[in-house]
Amino acid sequence: MQLQLQPQVWDFKLFISFTFALPSASLESMEMDASSADDGRIRTGTVWTATAHAFTAILGSGILALPWSVAQLGWILGPFFLVFFAAVTYYIAILLCDCYRTPDPVKGRRNYTYMDAVRALLGPKHVLISGIMQYSMLWGIMIGFTITAAISTATMKRSACFHEKGANAECGVSGNSYMLAFGALEILLSQFPSLEKVTFLSVIATLTSLAYALIALCLSIAKFSIQHEAKGTIMVAMAGEGLATSTKIWQVFQALGNIVFSYTYSMLLLEIQDTLKSPPAENKAMKRVTLYAIGGTALFYTSLGCMGYVAFGAEVPGNYLTGFYKPLWLVDIANLAVIIHLIVGYQVFAQTIFAMNEKSLATRWQAHGSFFNKIYTVRFQYCKQDYSFQFTPSRLLLRTGFVIFTTLVAMMFPFFNAILGLLGSISFWPLTVYFPLNMYMVQANIKRGDSTWIMFQVLSLLCLVVSLVSAIGSVAGMLEHLKHAQLFHINL
Repeated sequence: MQLQLQPQVWDFKLFISFTFALPSASLESMEMDASSADDGRIRTGTVWTATAHAFTAILGSGILALPWSVAQLGWILGPFFLVFFAAVTYYIAILLCDCYRTPDPVKGRRNYTYMDAVRALLGPKHVLISGIMQYSMLWGIMIGFTITAAISTATMKRSACFHEKGANAECGVSGNSYMLAFGALEILLSQFPSLEKVTFLSVIATLTSLAYALIALCLSIAKFSIQHEAKGTIMVAMAGEGLATSTKIWQVFQALGNIVFSYTYSMLLLEIQDTLKSPPAENKAMKRVTLYAIGGTALFYTSLGCMGYVAFGAEVPGNYLTGFYKPLWLVDIANLAVIIHLIVGYQVFAQTIFAMNEKSLATRWQAHGSFFNKIYTVRFQYCKQDYSFQFTPSRLLLRTGFVIFTTLVAMMFPFFNAILGLLGSISFWPLTVYFPLNMYMVQANIKRGDSTWIMFQVLSLLCLVVSLVSAIGSVAGMLEHLKHAQLFHINL
């Protein structure tokens, strides 16, 4: 079984239909405060910390599949869609920035999470479907992180073996052992209490994602400069020599979905916005964050996607880094950066599920609050310095158990990335387009039949079509993966 990043861009993304939910208070008790939260929590986030969170989620290892996506679409449609959907994502995101507070975007009541905004603007009946899609996708991404980290680590070990013993050497590796190591590390990191306490992880994730993206871009430029030939074609569905026409069409659908999903941002916007202090007004600051994050991401995506296609043409690999073997040390640095990004990105994303579960169980365990919810402090000394670690039994037990369960599922179903592509296809339109546009129409009091309303319906219909054709491509890819899948087995 060949399992790799490509061509699903679930990644960090990705499509990412996840949130950075933090503990919230009842909406009835919310009042505006310049720097403190309605729930009593002090916001300390700035434009730059929020930008780091945004880059962590948007710019991920899915970028390594974009040259493959451009190859499926050709020189005209590939770059066009890279730029077009960046503009669409940016437009929808800045509309959503005004839905953080309702009914007034500056002085209204806070919506701490995406689902809070759905509840406040669209009503409770929409909350269930958005919640199921959102958290299912989030958990799926955590599983995908675990699998991909194991694959990247095993690839590094196998490459070192080939370099030492020759290209024909027997270099078997075990993906399960790397998954166990990844899960053990995540158990330790999971004890950070909330998103605001892991800002440094977002900074690390951003830097590592930029590192492997830049290395991949430099390797592309070097390869192009050596061969002195610009490869590729303007035609669609020309990649994949020897493949059936129907397979090429499914790959075009999947490539289109990869590009769209790689920009997904709306699902986490309000949760990141909830970390910002004010003044300035949160919606104005978040619009700056959106410009920096999506603008920078679009630049990287377009550069690497096009340069990768120039260098490899139709033969570009799905996981772009696998197309390079020399210099080995530079390729290993890029793979190591991918692994670090997965480690810290996993933890940033996981804070959503942790916060949701702990908020729900806190009310049920009130009778046992003296034990489960009590804060305990452990003090220790290292290198003559005093340190302390605070925890609650509920956090320690629940988070550890959840990470263990996620790791076991990843070990059982190492082909889960194929399924995750379908989940992303299904959730893209409602979570990234339909709900945000409808929330803004309620917030801005846009009437049915207005020119803005008509424009929103056309945009929503266009994205629905993209989501449907991508789902078709994802189903075809999933069925192909399942033909060769084995439980508890990764074959690189």
